[in-house]
Order: sequence, then structure tokens, then C-alpha cells
Amino acid sequence: MTRCRNHWAAFLSGLALSGFAAPAQALEHLMLRMPFLETSVTINLGEAESASELIRSSPDLDDLQSASGGQLLDLISKIFLAPLPVETKAFLEGSTGQPLLEQALIAAADLVDLDGVDPDTSGRMLTDALVRAERNGQPNVLGFLRELPGDQASIDLSRVAVAANRLKANQEQGVALALAGPAETVTPSLRAPLKPSWTRQVVRLSVTHRPQLLRVLTLVPNGSANGRLVVISHGLWDDPESFEGWGEVLAAQGYTVLLPDHPGSDFSQQKAMLAGDRPPPGPEELRLRPLDVSALLDAVESGRLMKGRGLNTETVAVVGHSWGATTTLQLAGGVPTERKLKSHCSDLKDPERNLSWVLQCSWLSGINRAGIADQRVKAVVAVSPPLRLLFEPTSTTSLNSKVLLISGTRDWVVPSGPEAISPMRDTKAAQFGHRLVLVRGADHFSLRSFQGEDRPALVGPLLLAWINEQLGVNGVVSFRGGGWGDDQVDLVDVSNKL
Repeated sequence: MTRCRNHWAAFLSGLALSGFAAPAQALEHLMLRMPFLETSVTINLGEAESASELIRSSPDLDDLQSASGGQLLDLISKIFLAPLPVETKAFLEGSTGQPLLEQALIAAADLVDLDGVDPDTSGRMLTDALVRAERNGQPNVLGFLRELPGDQASIDLSRVAVAANRLKANQEQGVALALAGPAETVTPSLRAPLKPSWTRQVVRLSVTHRPQLLRVLTLVPNGSANGRLVVISHGLWDDPESFEGWGEVLAAQGYTVLLPDHPGSDFSQQKAMLAGDRPPPGPEELRLRPLDVSALLDAVESGRLMKGRGLNTETVAVVGHSWGATTTLQLAGGVPTERKLKSHCSDLKDPERNLSWVLQCSWLSGINRAGIADQRVKAVVAVSPPLRLLFEPTSTTSLNSKVLLISGTRDWVVPSGPEAISPMRDTKAAQFGHRLVLVRGADHFSLRSFQGEDRPALVGPLLLAWINEQLGVNGVVSFRGGGWGDDQVDLVDVSNKL
């Protein structure tokens, strides 16, 4: 299956020169400022039609071309003359004025100054520039830049360094905690290849809160089922198949697993958005995603789904990744708040700011309707959730289930420092039975697991151990009993070290 897995990077690419209003005149100069080298490079956009003409018309580039032994020419061609994706204009036209696009443009505009032009984060200026570039027969980066307003744009590369250093700082504590160990021990039987012992089926379910049917991937044990139900919620622009490996580990141990496809923020929605057919996910999805999960539980309870399976719907586990992990925290009773969103989203210099804040800050207008707790949820595993700005700290004491938080120490989308360690430390969450496990060297996407992989999911035994313990299932492993580690990657419970 071909797709862009780095969802956030895909969404932000092409937006660096953004966030400014209607054109006054064509852009003529692009300046790259490098304060750390006490120099800058000016590119004269002019009328050049080729990379060699662009270099000859810009003395700074001409000097660099000589210094690079002629290798700059190929780089300039790739950067400035590469055709823009045909979907770019349609995407911007379909996304203009949407909160998620606006937040992305605000973040991107922090790196760029467009002289004498007022900010505009709607996306309209970008769309207009692309239309004019196409009309002039230059649907590439160079043609696009020429159609931007103002006389000169400047990019301060030191700001890129600041952002990189902030990301490093937001990861450092997690790296140190994971290195300090000890890593969890391994149960060999849980690291052996799985023998399929479940039935896989895709069903579609009508729900009252959405106009479309809800697509659900189901994994049902063939043999000795334990009567317990687990729901796995995918992240932004992803789908159930990205987490089927998690479900396989659970189904092999007797759990019935449901993996809903959240239609307002799944992979299909991403494709439609990039084609300009749908806008980015709106704040209403923050409310609709938990309702998707509750609707599944209602359907099982009423016999519309999994009829005759004898499943316990009063004590259920939910697992989620990224936005799906945020969904699990809402279901557990996390209380959403606008207070931190209002105070932090406008501060582009906030030391804890990270890429996930683009998404979190886009939820502001829907936050007051996002308290969607479900008392049937009694065990939660939240893997890499964006959460720092969303929940009141007092939620920790009133959750209807214990939460296991999992974070990779190299996660550059939802870094462990602000999004996992700080919330756990500030709320003293470990005192209430919640735990934080760090996965050494893992990034935002490497914790996922697809169907039929050669070895069981990296965090599969950990999910199993936590759910066994919280639902009172006497299984092969429990969280406190240990044995949920991996023989190739360190998993470290750092809850008591914060």
C-alpha cells in the first residue's frame, strides 16, 4: 500500500513561504540569512528560466557555484525547477480558512519574513500565486515564488536551528530516562512468530452521529476467546491496517479486537483533501472520534455487532496511537480545556512548542464539546498522544480507568518531554496508578505494526500485559509481573523516576 507515512511532514511541506496577504507586486529577491556564519545569500528571482540563468543572475549563487565545483547547479534545479504536485492548488483551494491549515501556516510563517506584506493565514494568497504561476506556464517553485507579493522574502536559517534545538531539548529528558533503565525483561513465547488463530473481517456499521457508514476491521479469536473486548483507534490520516499487528497479538491471546476507521481523519480523507475534494479535519472530529468508539460498544451491547459472542461491554479496553491516543484519553474521562490552548498557541517561542501543537491548536473552537467520557472504558493505552494543551491536570484524579502512556524517545512529531513526561510529572499521575513507558530510539511511526509482520508488534506484549492486569484477565503476562519487554529495543517504565 503506497502512502505518505510521515503525515505531518507531508502536510507542512510547501508551506514555508506562507502566511501573507494579497499581492502588491511580484517577488524579486529571496534572501537566506545565516547569522551563525555572519553572512547571507541573495537569490534574484528575475526572469531566469533555467538553473544556470538563475545562478548567473545572482552573484552570491555564482560564487557558491564556483566554490562547490559546479555541484550547486543540480541542487538549484531540484529545488527551484521541480514541478509542484498537481494536487497542491486543489488542496489549498479546498482548505482555505480551515483551522488546521491556518495553524500550519502560522508555524511555517515563523521562519519567513515577507517585506511589507500583512500576515494572512487563510491560504488564499498561496492559492492565487499558484494559479498565476500556472497561467504563466511556470507551475514550479520558481514560478510560484515570483508570484508572491512584496519585493523581498527572507528566510532566517538560524530560526531553523532554534526549532531543531528546541526539538532536541524536548527529547533529551526522555533519552536520559530510557538510558538509565532498567529495560523490561522478555517473555520468549511472546516474541515468537504468531500462528493465526483468529478470523479477520471488515464490516460496515451505521451510526447516528455520522452520515456515512463506519468501516470496522474485526479480529475474532477462533478458539478460546476470553469474552473481553479491545478497541484500537488510529491516528491522523492513518487507518486500522497500520495497527493490525497490535490486534493480532491481542487476538492470539483470546481478545476480540475492533479497529474502527475514523472517516473524518483517516487515510481516505487525506487523499481526498490533497485532491481538493475535502477540507482538512475540523475541530468537530475531536468530538466525533470518541463517539465512533462508543457507537461500536453500543452496537456490540445491542447485538448489532458481534452477536452471540458473549462479550463483556461493561469493562472494555481502548488503545490508540497519536490522535487515536488522545481519543482514548477523552473516553477515559480526560476533561478538555480551552485555557492552555488560548495561553500557549499564540506563543511561537514557547520552549515546549512542538509539531503536534499545530493539530492541538486547531481544536480550539471544538474543545468545549469534546468531553466524551464512556464509563465502560476501564483500561487505556495511549501511544504518543498529543495532550499537553488539551486536558485539565485535575483530570488525573477523576479518570474512570488507569492509563498506560507509551512514548518513543526519538519522536519528533509528539516529543516525549512536553507530551508525556511533563504531564505525568506535573499531575503526579503515577500516584494514581497511571504509568509511563519509554521506548528507546523509537519515533512516532515505528511503534505501529501491520498485518502479518515477521515478528510480533514491538509494543504488543506491553499492550497485552497492561490490558490483562486492568481487566483482571489471568494471561501469560501482566504489567506488574513483567516480561513485556523486547529483545531488540529497550522498553523502560520510568513512572517512578519523574
